This record gives sequence, structure tokens and C-alpha cells, in this order.
Amino acid sequence: MKKSILAALVFSLLLGLSPLAADSTVKRGIDVFTTPADGKTFYDFAQNPIPAGFFCSGSEAFTGRIAFKGLPLVTRVPGQLRSTDTVVERLDDAVFNAKGTATTRIQFRALSLVSIAPLKTACGAFHAYVSLSGKQRVTTMNIQRTKQGGGSFAAPLAADIRLTFIPVKPVHGKNARKLSMTGRFIFPATSIPWSFTEGAKTLNTVVVDTNGDQIPDRSLPGLSNFFPGRSPSAPRTALVYCCYEYICHAGDGCQHCSWQYPPNCTAECP
Repeated sequence: MKKSILAALVFSLLLGLSPLAADSTVKRGIDVFTTPADGKTFYDFAQNPIPAGFFCSGSEAFTGRIAFKGLPLVTRVPGQLRSTDTVVERLDDAVFNAKGTATTRIQFRALSLVSIAPLKTACGAFHAYVSLSGKQRVTTMNIQRTKQGGGSFAAPLAADIRLTFIPVKPVHGKNARKLSMTGRFIFPATSIPWSFTEGAKTLNTVVVDTNGDQIPDRSLPGLSNFFPGRSPSAPRTALVYCCYEYICHAGDGCQHCSWQYPPNCTAECP
């Protein structure tokens, strides 16, 4: 009888243990983000002006700031990423060592932003769009596991982007004149919380537009067991699960702020 009771207690204890307790590896996969229209994502041209004559022969140099919001990425399966406008891929499985540290390589995979308001110039008003330009640089993410369910991570993020301007009102009888320029940025590493999750069950592979031409062109892996922004000690309510920490990265006159917003969520972020 005593053996039966002991066995039952052990079985109950095992059932009560989180499956996260067995995780020793952060699986490779993508992290997805949504950029709100709150004015905190911007590029400041004060130190690197748009030159005079860029928009037309009569335009002055532009030294102001353009604020951006997310423009949902186009996917082969419509709506598969919902409001996602930014995708970063973790390229390798990250295995924790005895000290609770692990590393993986990361790379920008998709970015889709549009100016909150048109840019007014002497040549007319222009919408400004941001997308990635060419092959993106790879940087290293350092992951620290401080608790059973997660910890913190830090990673510089490199972005090579194309900024495209399209007239709000094209000249009558003529095609819209697209103007573009490129830029290279490094967002310095910032300490951000993370937690294990069963996100791998919510999304498999996804084919997404990675160059801003509105045509899905690259197949990416799905979500894995890693979600940035949520502390491992945070309560797991629906809203907290959907709206992770509001994350901002800033560098080289540019700032990008976003929510980590899983595609399967129904709650709305603030």
C-alpha cells in the first residue's frame, strides 16, 4: 500500500512539472513583431540629410524626422502573420552550457513600414516605405537562462534597408515616380527578457515578402520555443501572452519600437 501511495505521489509530481523544465535548447526559428503608429519608430535625417534636388530640381535638403508604422507583411497564405511587419530569424539551435548561457546567429528577414503621415516637399507630398535591401548581415545573440522558464538575452541587430518615396498624387497622365535611397544601421545590444513557450505549435513554415515588392519570395521556419519580451515570471493571461514587452532599439539616428505579437493571438495590444 505504501509503495502504491509513493508511486502515486511521484506520478503526480511529474505531472505537475512544467515540460519547460526539460528544455536545454532554444530551437532555431523566427521572432515576429508589430510596429504601432505611436511616433516612436522614426528616422532622423539631421545628421544625414536627404540632399537638395532629390525629390525634384526645386526641393531643399531634408533634415527632419519621418515617423513610421507597421505595414503588415504579405504572405503566401493571406493573413498568416496577421499584423506582423518585422521578422528576425534565429539561425541556429542555442544549447545552454553549465553556466546557463547559449548563443545563436540572428538575421533580419523581413521589414515593412510606412510613414504615418506623408512627407511634404516643394515637389508635392510623398509616402515613405521601408523594406530590406539585399542580403542582411548576421550578428550574434547571447542568451542567458536565469530561471527554469527563461531569462534575458542581448544582441546587436544589423539592418540594410531601402527607403522608397511614392507621390501621394502622381502627375496627371504620368506614372508615379518612385524615388529610393538605401541605408545601413546597427542597433546596439539591449538586455531583453525571454521565456520558453510552446510557440512551435502555433506556426510552421511561412512564405513571406522579404524585399517589399508585395510578392512572397522566401520560405522561413516557424515560431519555436523562444519568445522575446516576456519575463519567465510574468502571469500567463491572454493579454500578457499576446502583448509582450514593448521593445525599442535605437542607433544611427534610427529608432524602431514594437510589440512581440504572436500570430495566433486574439487580444489587442495597447
